[in-house]
Amino acid sequence: MGLILSTTSNPSATNVSATAATGTATVIVDKVTKIFGRVAAIREVSFCFSARMMYVLLGDNGAGKSTLLRMIAGLSQPTMGSVELANVTREQVGYMAHASLLYDELTGMENLEYFARLHGIEEGRTACAPFAAEQQVGLNRRTICERAMTSVGLEPAMTRPVSAYSQGMRQRLSLARAVLHSPKVILLDEPFSNVDAASTAQMTKLLGELRDGGCTVIVVTHQVAALSHTGDEFLTMKLGKIVESRRRAQLRSTEVGL
Repeated sequence: MGLILSTTSNPSATNVSATAATGTATVIVDKVTKIFGRVAAIREVSFCFSARMMYVLLGDNGAGKSTLLRMIAGLSQPTMGSVELANVTREQVGYMAHASLLYDELTGMENLEYFARLHGIEEGRTACAPFAAEQQVGLNRRTICERAMTSVGLEPAMTRPVSAYSQGMRQRLSLARAVLHSPKVILLDEPFSNVDAASTAQMTKLLGELRDGGCTVIVVTHQVAALSHTGDEFLTMKLGKIVESRRRAQLRSTEVGL
């Protein structure tokens, strides 16, 4: 679990060194501030994310969730403080942006094969697929891409151009792309936006399997109910700070759709 467990007004003030010392930490955010112009989007946030955990970042628009995620992904640098990876390399981070950033003129399979090449998954070279188990170790690039498409329910649409995909299909393909290279840390920004219930269920199932396989999963979402049975720790951000941390059992009934 993450280091911050209290629901006090300033849980982010807790020292991160204790969790880091356990050896389970994968991402250490230490006194991070991010300033855009004269606006502090993130204000002295400290938190330690651990392996085999799914964290859900909640909060209103402008709370700092996406900014924090981008700094963990290495796409933005803190103004002050540090974001460090522990026990993982930068290449072992998978990131799914709010925008799909897919190539519409390519098929779903061609999109994945293109990004597989960028990740160094070469034809004829064996690699371990991230979305299941032992029997998938030692697969070539195309087979890994096919398994990725299947894992998000897109096998029937492999040869269809992405321009013909629905929003839910695009989001599922984006998730497959984010985990294609066997990342140990998976960062997702609003993955369930405009996605139907069936697609959401497939995506959450895969995320749960990845978490159970040892990954750190960090999800920014406004749809807490989608992860109410899968998420482990729910962090609420407000005005650039983590103001509350709760476990799954502490969620309110209104948040889980009851």
